[in-house]
Amino acid sequence: MPLNFAMSAMNASEFLLWAALAYLFWSKGLHHRFRAMSYYLAVRAISTPLLVLVLHEESQPWGQARRIILGKIYYFGFFATYLATVVLLFFICIEVFRSALEAFPGITKLAIVIFRWAAFVSVIVSLTSISYAHKGIHLIADISYGLMHSVSVLELCLLAFLCLCMNALRLTVRDLSFGIALGFGVLSSGDFILASWISRVVSHNDPVQFVYESLILATLAIWMIYCILPEPVRKPILVPASSTIYRWNEIASALGHTGTRVAVQQPANGFFLSDVEHVVEKVLARNMKGRESET
Repeated sequence: MPLNFAMSAMNASEFLLWAALAYLFWSKGLHHRFRAMSYYLAVRAISTPLLVLVLHEESQPWGQARRIILGKIYYFGFFATYLATVVLLFFICIEVFRSALEAFPGITKLAIVIFRWAAFVSVIVSLTSISYAHKGIHLIADISYGLMHSVSVLELCLLAFLCLCMNALRLTVRDLSFGIALGFGVLSSGDFILASWISRVVSHNDPVQFVYESLILATLAIWMIYCILPEPVRKPILVPASSTIYRWNEIASALGHTGTRVAVQQPANGFFLSDVEHVVEKVLARNMKGRESET
C-alpha cells in the first residue's frame, strides 16, 4: 500500500534527523565517550533511507513477482536492523551506567554486573514466553519484538534509576547520559506500543505506525537538543567518609577482590619456649620457698 503524504513526510524528517544527529555526535567527539551510541546512530542513519526506498519501490505498480522480492528485502532488512539495534542498546545502557556513576567506580562495577545478569534473565524470559506457533520467517518477527520488549524494560528501569538517584549521584538534568536515557525511555514506549499492537497493524499507514513514528521524532528532537546545548562540566564530588554512598562504594569495590594475601607464620618453637619459661618460673618459685623455709 502506498504511503500517504503525512507518513512520507515523517519518514523523510526521521532520515534527516538521524543523519544530522549522527554527524553532530561524531563532530563533537562524543563517540569517544559513547561508542555504542555512535554505532547505533550510524546504523539508524544508514538503514532508514534504504528501508524507506525499498518500501517506496514496493508500493509502485510493479509486477507481482517484483513486489514479492522487494517485500522480502524490506522484511529481512528491517528485522536485521532491529536485532542489531537490540544488541547495541544493551551496550548503550552499560555506557550510560558508567557515565552516570563515574565518580563511584565501585558502585559502577557492581551495578554493571547486576545489570548484565538482569539482562540475561530478561532475554531468557522473553524467549521462553514467545509463542512459537508461527513458523518460517514470521518467527523472526516474534523473536525480534520479544527481545526488544526485554531491552525496553531495561531502558525504562535505567531511566527510573537515574531519576531516583540524581541527587545522590550529583547528576543534573542537562547531563548527556541522562538525556540519552530519557530519549530511550520515550523510544521504548514506542517499542512497547508497536510490539503490543503489531498483530493488528494492517498497513504502514495504520494509526499505530503514526504514533510510533511520532515517538521516534520526539526522541530525535530530545537528543538533538542535548547535543546542541553545552553540557555542564562535572565538578568533583566531595562526600564525607561517614556518608552511606561512600560506604557502599567501598563495599562494592571490595567485592570480588581477595586482596593481597599475607602469610602470618608463627615460629615453630613459640609454644615450646613459652612452656619452658613457665616451668623455669615454677622451679625458681619453689627454690625460693625452700630457702625461706630453711632460714
